[in-house]
Amino acid sequence: MEFSIVTFLLIMVAMALADVCWTLYFIDVEERKAHPAAFWSAMIILVTAFTVTNYVENQIYIVAAFIGAYIGTFGTITWKKKKEMKQDS
Repeated sequence: MEFSIVTFLLIMVAMALADVCWTLYFIDVEERKAHPAAFWSAMIILVTAFTVTNYVENQIYIVAAFIGAYIGTFGTITWKKKKEMKQDS
C-alpha cells in the first residue's frame, strides 16, 4: 500500500467538508428547510464518495477521515454559535 501525504490531506479536508455538510444538514432539517437540507444531503454523498474510495485502498487514510470529521463538526458548531451570539447582540 502506497502512502501519499497529499492524499492524506485531501481526505482530511474532504471529510471536514463532509462533516460541515452533515452539521448544516441537521440544522436545516431541524428548521424544516427542505431545499437547503436536500442540497446538504446531496453534498454529503458527493464528498463522502471521494473519501471512502480513497481510504478503502489504504486504511491509514481512516486517520485522515477521523481528523477531518472532528475538525468539520467542531468548526461548524463553533461558527454557528458565534453567528447566533452576534445575532442576539
